[in-house]
Amino acid sequence: MRRLDALEAIYPQLEDAIVVTIMGAVAAELQSIGHRPNFFYLQHAMGLASSMGLGIALAKPDRKVVVFDGDGSILMNLGGLTTLARYRPKNLVHVVFDNESLLSVGGFPTATSTGSDIAAMAAAAGIPRTATVRTLDEFTASFGEALKADDLTTIVAKVEAVGPSAFVTDLALLENRFEFQRWLRQH
Repeated sequence: MRRLDALEAIYPQLEDAIVVTIMGAVAAELQSIGHRPNFFYLQHAMGLASSMGLGIALAKPDRKVVVFDGDGSILMNLGGLTTLARYRPKNLVHVVFDNESLLSVGGFPTATSTGSDIAAMAAAAGIPRTATVRTLDEFTASFGEALKADDLTTIVAKVEAVGPSAFVTDLALLENRFEFQRWLRQH
């Protein structure tokens, strides 16, 4: 499964959700599908998308929050999984795109390429709903179930190590920040 195909498949379901992405390929691919003011592309903060999503989910318990993360990023902040589990926001869906590499910074292999299991780590941390999916059909079904569930969910989507030709977004960082902040205040 390609990450871009997965994002395109669930894009319509993101219209009313608060969306936070990690830097690099995830941000660039989501923006290539179509930017929305409820999307925040967390740049220059590898490992912290789940932490930012947690803060927003706790502040906005009436809104669904979707975090798009990467394997390299979550591996940099494994303590984030225990913090997610500790606070257990029922409105947070945490998607980890696992391509077994640090694709955005040269393609070096991550620990998942040698057997580390992020979904198992999330479950062991105390996250109540976890899944690993390998096909587009599994991903879309799992994501749809997570949006309907009233509980914290981590979905690890195994994807190919392919990405966009560039790992930057066209939207300026400050512009994204202020637009996202205005959207949060209005919703």
